[in-house]
Amino acid sequence: MDKNTSLVKAINKNVRTSPRKLALVCNFIKGKKADVALRDLEFSRKRIAKDVSKTVKSAISNAENNHQYDIDNLFVKEAYVGKSLVMKRFRPRAKGRASPIKKPFSRITIILEEKKEKKVSK
Repeated sequence: MDKNTSLVKAINKNVRTSPRKLALVCNFIKGKKADVALRDLEFSRKRIAKDVSKTVKSAISNAENNHQYDIDNLFVKEAYVGKSLVMKRFRPRAKGRASPIKKPFSRITIILEEKKEKKVSK
């Protein structure tokens, strides 16, 4: 059982948006190089792209400080979203009734991998 040690992970646990909206942004950066993903997130029109960008930067700094990886060789291997807690609120309605409002939270997981340079010999 050989463990692949070239993976680096960062998790942002309570992000105040629905997982469905967040998944669009995460799927957008999957498979890209880390610096290209950050650039694309900076110019994204989605509000939640700032939180995803913060998580990618955290994963990059984890790779640099904890594992001494080269930043130029990092790419986003996986970027996925999970559900977190749901804040429940109520809205007053007619005739003394109340209707529920659900305010979901999400969890972002970004996994970076270092791509090894292959030497080409002629």
